[in-house]
Amino acid sequence: MDKKLPTIKEIAKQLNISVSTVSRALHDHHSIGLRTKILVRELAKELHYEPNKTAINFKQGKTFTLGVILPNLSESFFSSAISGIEDYANTQNYNVLLGQSHDDKEREIRIVEAMKNQRVDGILVSVSKNTTSYAHFEMLENYNIPVVFFDRIPEMNNINYVVCKLENGMREAIEFLLKSGHKNIGLINGPQTLIATQERLDYYTSALKENNLKVNPKFIVSTDLTAESTHVAMKKLLSLEVRPTAVIAFNDYVALDAIQFAKKEKVKINKDISFVSFANLPVCNYMDNPPLASVEQFPYQQGQKAVEILLQLIDAKKSGSVKEPPVINYTIDSKLEIH
Repeated sequence: MDKKLPTIKEIAKQLNISVSTVSRALHDHHSIGLRTKILVRELAKELHYEPNKTAINFKQGKTFTLGVILPNLSESFFSSAISGIEDYANTQNYNVLLGQSHDDKEREIRIVEAMKNQRVDGILVSVSKNTTSYAHFEMLENYNIPVVFFDRIPEMNNINYVVCKLENGMREAIEFLLKSGHKNIGLINGPQTLIATQERLDYYTSALKENNLKVNPKFIVSTDLTAESTHVAMKKLLSLEVRPTAVIAFNDYVALDAIQFAKKEKVKINKDISFVSFANLPVCNYMDNPPLASVEQFPYQQGQKAVEILLQLIDAKKSGSVKEPPVINYTIDSKLEIH
């Protein structure tokens, strides 16, 4: 038979005092005398009493649990982001419940539903590349669960988010390649469903124009972020009569897949064709032929800031100090890191 956990009722019964007196003694209330506090604490220790966290959380209106939904933890970018999230959450005595969508919208919907049922206090999300409708996020408002998006944000109005602005990084990437002697600069962009894809294209074209270079549509290809799709995109660029001498890739993983394909085609990396990418993953430091540079997007800092904002929203909702907390957007500047 399982041994029942001791309660404050048992402590009160053994000491012949009220439950409220035991509770106040355990919380060091000024109205309780020192002798009673000592007796209560000693018996509580002897019985291995532990506070009922569920009851305490219910009274406070919080579970002290945050939900985090991201595409894939195996990607260094997101593992760094979750480290930032957990580190900051821990300083605020919050636990983190993690779910991976693996870029599957239906799986993302199920995770949101599960986290709602677990009564998380708030959710942090980097959306799946295949998510194009957002009812599963919108319904969380009905349950008073605030949401903060980070990195991959949806095309929704009035959302809280943390992102890294890519404009400076893209401009620095183009200027770096120009100084390295490149004028034919291609772009392997990402899925059209991601806002970041359009941003990269906009900043790429504007940076070329700022440097008096024409935009060649043939130099712009896209990938769905799988290796196979990236190989197809790279094949298009290499098959051009006049092909790029440098390529800016959507992220480091896309760059690695593109480099792999180029090598199979006997193309000399950083001689026949050079690469610059986004994300600045640590793995690039261990490659024989890494991208010449990568745009740092500060995932750890994004994660930390996203938690900070989410906790502000949670506290505002629980306190009832404002009917509707203001929408909070936070932007971190990107920076080109030369390898």
